[in-house]
Amino acid sequence: MSGRPDPLDNPAFRPGLWGELRDLFLAPPRPLSCVQMEVTSACSGRCIYCPHTTLAGVWRSRAMSAEVVAALWPLLRRSRRAHLQGWGEPLLHPRFFDFAAFARRAGCQVSTTTCGLRMDEDTASRLVDGGLDVVAFSLAGTDPASNGVRAGVPFARTVEAIRTLQRVRKARGGVHLEIHIAYLLLADRMEAVTRLPELMSELDVHAAVISTLDYIAAPGQEALAFAPPVTPRAEARLRAARALLEDAAARARSAGRGFHYALPGPLPLPVCRENATHTVYVDADGTLSPCVYLNVPAAVPPGHPGDRRQTFGSVLDRDAWELWNEPAYADYRARLCAAEPPLACRTCPKRYEEDGREHINQG
Repeated sequence: MSGRPDPLDNPAFRPGLWGELRDLFLAPPRPLSCVQMEVTSACSGRCIYCPHTTLAGVWRSRAMSAEVVAALWPLLRRSRRAHLQGWGEPLLHPRFFDFAAFARRAGCQVSTTTCGLRMDEDTASRLVDGGLDVVAFSLAGTDPASNGVRAGVPFARTVEAIRTLQRVRKARGGVHLEIHIAYLLLADRMEAVTRLPELMSELDVHAAVISTLDYIAAPGQEALAFAPPVTPRAEARLRAARALLEDAAARARSAGRGFHYALPGPLPLPVCRENATHTVYVDADGTLSPCVYLNVPAAVPPGHPGDRRQTFGSVLDRDAWELWNEPAYADYRARLCAAEPPLACRTCPKRYEEDGREHINQG
C-alpha cells in the first residue's frame, strides 16, 4: 500500500441523501446518454478481427487509473449511463468494481461487455450486488466452429460464463440485471445467426445486439464485413443477411426477447449511429474521443485503417466538462450530421446503417 488517499474517496464525490433526492426529483435532464470508459485495453483473447491481435506488435495495453476515473466525475454527473469497456477485457482490471460503484454514485446506470473468461461465482455475485443493469457477453457465432474466430475465448467458456451469471442472478434476486449477447455478424458465417434465438432461450438471455465489422483490422478482412460501397455482390450478401436477421428477430421477439440489429443501406445517412453527439469515449489514459473507433491504442503507420485517431484533450489536464464543451470538440460533433462530416467519419460504416426494426416496419 502506498499510503496515498484514494482519489475515489474524496468527500466531494458523495452527494449524500439530499443530493440523491435532488437528483431524483429536481435535477434537470442529463445531456449525455453515455460515457464509455476504457477501463483497460488489455485482453486475453486473440480474436482474428480485432486490432489487439493484428496490431499486437504496436499495441498499448493500459489500465485506467483511479485518478482518471475521479476526473470523470463532471461527465458522469451529466450522463445517464456509464459503459465500462473499450478495446480490452474490463474484468481484468483489479478495480473494476470500484469504478462501477463510483459511476453508480454519480447517478449513472452502469453496464459492461465481457468475453466471460474471468467469470466465476464470486465475480458473478459482485456484478449482481454492484448494481449493474446490463452485462453483455461477446460472441461471433452460435457454436464452437462459427465462434472459432474468437481465438483464446472458447465458445463453451462463454456459455459457461453466461450460465454462471444467470444462476447467481436468479439466486440473489437480481431482477435489476439484464444479461445480453453482443453478437458480431461476420459475412463469411452469417448463417450461424439463425440459431441465436434458440441459444438466447437456452441461456435465458434478455436481449441480443447484433453488430457488423465496422473496423477493418487487417488487409483482406473486408470479406468479413458488410461495409459500403454496396456492390452487386455485396448487395446479394446484404439481402441474404437481412433475410436471416429478420427471421431470427421475429422468432426472438415472439419469445419475448429483445433483438436489435442494423445493416448498411446504399447511401450515407445524416446521423451518427454511435450517437457521438451525446456520448463520449474516454480511453485508459483519460483522453476524450467521439467514439471507440477513433481512438485505437496502437502506434499504427500512416495510411493504416486505424490511422483515424481524433482526440480532444485529457481529463488529467483540464476539467472534463470543459473539454466536452471546447469549441473544437463541439464543432466536430455538430458536423457529424452534416452532408459532409469530418474526414475521419466520412466513410464510417455506421453512417450507412439502417435499423433492422425500421426496415421491417417499412416492409
